[in-house]
Amino acid sequence: MSEHNNTPENPNIQPRHVFSALPKYAAGKPPTPVEGLKQYKLSSNENPRGPIPEVRRILSEFEATHLYPDPLSTKLRTALARRLGVDAKNIVTGAGSLGALNQILKAFAGASLDGTQDEVIYAWRSFEAYPILVGLLGAKSVQVPNLPNGAHDLNAMARAVTDRTRIILICTPNNPTGPAVTEVQVREFLATIPANVVVVLDEAYYEFCTASTVPAGQDAPVNGLDLLDDYPNVIVLRTFSKAQGLAGLRVGYSISHPKLTQYLRVAATPFAVTALAEAAAVASIEHEESVMEGVRHIVAERERVSARLRELGYWFPETYANFVWLPLGEHTGAFAELAAANALSVRAFDGEGVRVSIGEDEANDRFISICEQFPHRV
Repeated sequence: MSEHNNTPENPNIQPRHVFSALPKYAAGKPPTPVEGLKQYKLSSNENPRGPIPEVRRILSEFEATHLYPDPLSTKLRTALARRLGVDAKNIVTGAGSLGALNQILKAFAGASLDGTQDEVIYAWRSFEAYPILVGLLGAKSVQVPNLPNGAHDLNAMARAVTDRTRIILICTPNNPTGPAVTEVQVREFLATIPANVVVVLDEAYYEFCTASTVPAGQDAPVNGLDLLDDYPNVIVLRTFSKAQGLAGLRVGYSISHPKLTQYLRVAATPFAVTALAEAAAVASIEHEESVMEGVRHIVAERERVSARLRELGYWFPETYANFVWLPLGEHTGAFAELAAANALSVRAFDGEGVRVSIGEDEANDRFISICEQFPHRV
């Protein structure tokens, strides 16, 4: 009989060593039920309006669930190419922008043959999935603190580049703080970055930028597509989860130079974008004005909420996304508890702040009411 304690009850199976150092992804929690109050979830940056009517019709009539999807998402890439003015061969689809990002990381970062870790630079705080995806691949995260206004410190990120740097992630607008980088800022940054380093512009909230009014004297947020011809090391990342309301279908894509897409296609998970997701995404492109009508309403609500919060004395970064960030520091937990007591869920980052999605008009009113009640207006 084996001396090893390896039974069905105790298999003694261990994960790879990298798991011990990985943070856990914390998805936005649903609201706590409160008697007499309608619940609202403002913790996941979901589009409260959902998909447009043309997409809802496709969802209700779809009957091809027994068939495998096109692994290349040809219809979607063709529609995107026509809409964005790029070549379809420059587009690689994935299961949301997160899936598309994972393809990029798998293709260009990990551990070398000698065990040396590649480095991936990104701002922090930023999207929570970044350190998890980077760590799973055996690469090293290099986190560069944001500026006090919640924006990326691009100068510090440039100084962090070493001969082990393989990828730099720029989240614009930044989740969860909200600021976006401009084309001038990115071009100045790219001029200092070695051409063999892949720079990813994560533009998951791009449509909310285009619907935003840029304050006088400021440049508009960057459109990553304007950089592709000049910088073959740039990859633009986008999604249908936010503006188009397709978060539950998981469809996103990257756009880059063919010298990069050839590797991304190899790294892509086969059939990651389902036929239903592809059809819904194509319909969203074909009826873009309806999509943008909803986006403009969310942006208008974001501005209404922001204006009232500033009247109340709150300071928070200027946001170009579908959420606001309140840097409440030590008061973060108390704010989240007050929101929960009012059947509202927000995304709390312990000791740092809360990210609150712009939701239904009534939900936004309740958020404002909570802010009016809260005594700590940092």
